[in-house]
Amino acid sequence: MKVHLFVPCFVDVLSPAVAAATVRVLRRAGCEVEFPAGQTCCGQPAFNAGFRTEASAIARRWRRVFAGAEVVVCPSGACATMAAKFYEELIGPGGPPVYEFSQFLVDRLGRVDLGAKFPHRVGYHDGCHSLRELGVRDQPRRLLGAVSGLELVEVEDAERCCGFGGTFAVDYDEVSRAMADRKLAGAAKGAVEYLVSTEPSCLMHLGARGAKAGSALPCLHLAEVLERTS
Repeated sequence: MKVHLFVPCFVDVLSPAVAAATVRVLRRAGCEVEFPAGQTCCGQPAFNAGFRTEASAIARRWRRVFAGAEVVVCPSGACATMAAKFYEELIGPGGPPVYEFSQFLVDRLGRVDLGAKFPHRVGYHDGCHSLRELGVRDQPRRLLGAVSGLELVEVEDAERCCGFGGTFAVDYDEVSRAMADRKLAGAAKGAVEYLVSTEPSCLMHLGARGAKAGSALPCLHLAEVLERTS
């Protein structure tokens, strides 16, 4: 299957390794990956801040860039939600089907075992948009469960928000930090070696908060686990 890859702007700038891992896993799954060079931000920051006119203009441009795509895959549940659901609210129905990465692998391709090896104790964090807007819960857990040597631990408060929430982390800094600390405490109770998610913004938030608090817990995107074969 030919897929068009949508890489969120913050992934492109702050965690490009996630995008590269996503491409490698999709290719291993038998996909031909195309990256439209004209893509930009999906407009979610403007949308969340109430700037609907500006967000609508970005949404229309995004649809033009991805016009003709059979399917669009995104390694972020939040940005996939923006394009898959919130664009309809802004500019009406239309555009190609958009999938979050794990959702695409399991629900569209029917792939679970991708030959990955990762002999570590891992906890999974549910991103809010993936879980609540896209219904993605079991898909990443099934993929992790098929990884050779990986022990998947259900950490405390796995489905609770990490406190990032885009501009929420700026507007309500103290609350955001407290939520991240609670999430990291749950991971510590589970004695996990790695915290994994399908949401790069959550990983960025938790990783930065953990580093500031002296935690050595590494945070990885699901694609970065699935790409490892040795």
